[in-house]
Amino acid sequence: MLLDIDDTLVDTRGAFEAALGAIVDRYLPGARGREAEVLAAWRADVAGHYRSYTRGEVDHRTQRMARANELHATFGGPPLDEEAYQEWDQLFEERFSGAWRAHPDAAPALEALTRAGLRLGALTNAATAYQEAKLARTGLDRWLGVLVGVDTLGVGKPHPRVFTEACARLGTEPAATVYVGDELDVDAVAAVAAGLRGVWLDRPGPRRVGVEQREVGAATERGVEVVTDLGRLPDLVLGFGAPAGLG
Repeated sequence: MLLDIDDTLVDTRGAFEAALGAIVDRYLPGARGREAEVLAAWRADVAGHYRSYTRGEVDHRTQRMARANELHATFGGPPLDEEAYQEWDQLFEERFSGAWRAHPDAAPALEALTRAGLRLGALTNAATAYQEAKLARTGLDRWLGVLVGVDTLGVGKPHPRVFTEACARLGTEPAATVYVGDELDVDAVAAVAAGLRGVWLDRPGPRRVGVEQREVGAATERGVEVVTDLGRLPDLVLGFGAPAGLG
């Protein structure tokens, strides 16, 4: 089995909330009391800067600086030049990484999957070393490591190459591998398109982007399974009736 990390295993939404709370306090005083709106705007990334990064079109700093300036333009903050952004990013990163926590269902699910004999690995749209540090900080590196990050092939999900490369590194065939992630299109649907079995983790609470019911219906018709917590994974995977060697 391959798993996404952010908002699948790690509460990245909560970490963003902590980071952006500090940003509001220092840079966006007019947005105090509107922290939920700031968080929603950051996560939505309507201009698609992070996806440009995962397509290999821009580097990480470029996308984050663009998002920071868009956030400031929306909520009344000052423009950030290179020097100002350096200070902004230092504050953001300190609060963000300091708030990394595993979801409560992550460790029990990984333990149960390991006991069931599955090989586990992570496929992520962030840089490998950064995500390895995140797994170590949250204690999840006990069960899995990053097999493929956005820097492995220079592109990320939904490109099918990253899924097949992760399967090769895990030592399983795509058809015998399950992929679990919190984004319907980039994770579950893309996994199915690459020949894997896709599972969409639709946790309760605000979604990063809106998903219409017709999209969910179309995905399930293609074979995507939907779960609301990781505790469902062991029974779900064992019930797939997959060929021997399911990874």
